[in-house]
Amino acid sequence: MNQHGMGLGLMICRSIVKAHGDVFGLKTSTAEELSFTSQCLWPSSMAMFPERIVHVVDGDPDIRQSLAGLLEATGHTATSYASGEAFRAVAPRLSEGCVLLDVQLPRMDGLAVLEAFRKLGLHTPVIVMTAHADVATTVRAMRLGASDFVVKPFDDEPLLEIIDQALVQPAPYRLDVEVAQAIEQVATLSPREYQVLSGLLAGRLSKAIAIELDISVRTVQVHRARPMDRLGVHTFAETIRIGVLASLR
Repeated sequence: MNQHGMGLGLMICRSIVKAHGDVFGLKTSTAEELSFTSQCLWPSSMAMFPERIVHVVDGDPDIRQSLAGLLEATGHTATSYASGEAFRAVAPRLSEGCVLLDVQLPRMDGLAVLEAFRKLGLHTPVIVMTAHADVATTVRAMRLGASDFVVKPFDDEPLLEIIDQALVQPAPYRLDVEVAQAIEQVATLSPREYQVLSGLLAGRLSKAIAIELDISVRTVQVHRARPMDRLGVHTFAETIRIGVLASLR
């Protein structure tokens, strides 16, 4: 994630512009006593979502600060929590926005927070973050209702796209649409590719899948990698995410 830029300046500029009704006049003069007035209109794309609230839950203060700066600079409202307990305490009062939730939290990990969040019957979209992605974590996060799964370090633009997608559509509707899309994508896999993917979703290692299917470990690895091209994804985590979504119906 890019930690350099104009985050603070944009946040201050946005506050000033908003205070002037989205129109800001600037008057300057030179030695020749020339003057001009310009109007600065806040980008209309930021007016589309008047309350784009993102709740950041991460135990690393540097990550929280960096994400808050990025979000505020791009027209979002960021609230930060240093622990799962702190977020869980306010979770029942959340009515809008989305959540950026790290898996590696002190004491109460992110997946435990997500499970408690869903048990409360809350449907706010939750985007799970982790620096150590593995099949079991990805599968569990998606089964607990995570709207998306991102791996650190991440680039600003893809992350902002994921956040804005979560904010645009209500979570139940978006999940239903994505499940339908995932089923169509998985249907393009060959029978063997589907068998290998099913084994991975069940948490089995490549060696165990090879024994079960009576094939070599190398063949399992080939069928593990090939679906990425068929599904149009770039990472193994994305493959697992599509597989989990397809299994939710």
